[in-house]
Amino acid sequence: MSLLSVDPLSVVFPLRTGEFTAVDQVRFSLEAGETLGIVGESGSGKSVCVSCLMGLVPSPPARISGKAMFKGVSMLDAPAETLRKIRGKEISMIFQDPMTSLNPYHRIVDQIAEPLRIHEGLSRKQARIRAVDAMEAVGIPEAEKRSRAWPHEFSGGMRQRVMIAMAMITRPALLIADEPTTALDVTVQRQILDLIKTLQREHGTAVLFISHDLAVVADVCEHLAVMRRGVMVEQGRTADILRTPSHPYTRGLLNCHPALHQAGDPLRVMPELLESDSPGAP
Repeated sequence: MSLLSVDPLSVVFPLRTGEFTAVDQVRFSLEAGETLGIVGESGSGKSVCVSCLMGLVPSPPARISGKAMFKGVSMLDAPAETLRKIRGKEISMIFQDPMTSLNPYHRIVDQIAEPLRIHEGLSRKQARIRAVDAMEAVGIPEAEKRSRAWPHEFSGGMRQRVMIAMAMITRPALLIADEPTTALDVTVQRQILDLIKTLQREHGTAVLFISHDLAVVADVCEHLAVMRRGVMVEQGRTADILRTPSHPYTRGLLNCHPALHQAGDPLRVMPELLESDSPGAP
């Protein structure tokens, strides 16, 4: 049995003029230790899809249907108490913007230690010791000293390391990383990606990696799913899809990357790519 099985998942939001389908009949599965990348342009439904697995999409107003099974637990209709025991313990999430995800009124050490106090019942002192160890594990220098700092005293890269430490401190079975390298420079991005792979290798954690950057996904993900307008238009092994994409949208995403040898040529945009590849393609 898969660690995570989604089959199928749909999310519909009500509008004054009708309804909007953000996620439409999405199906995928993930085994322990595997990495699945979900890519697509902004607004394709990536974050809504994974947020449902964490119970972060309020229903109502959203209408959520389908199945999402994690270790035999139905995540879409599980009682609130069951979800609280799973979130932050069995499933952790690295959010896209670490500055808005960290609480500016609490010190770094207390925020990292919070999952241990909630899920493992550790004392404040015990949890803080583990939190400092986690900071060292993600490469934060002078962890003991900097553990008393406030979020605004950390750079973007260091804040993202804090988010990773917080997500991994309970050694979850599933880590959801929602564009964890957005707005980071390439050097810090490389460090963050290496860190996620190292932690995954050491703990056997499955990773659901959300991104709009195919180059990043190619580096960290064994399997790939491509989303457009809430639909997964293509799934398979990452290397196979990037080498021989079968859907016009996937080919369009790949062709949107500017080529260094074509300096001076205008950037190609998605509508013209789809039209030139397959007229009337979805």
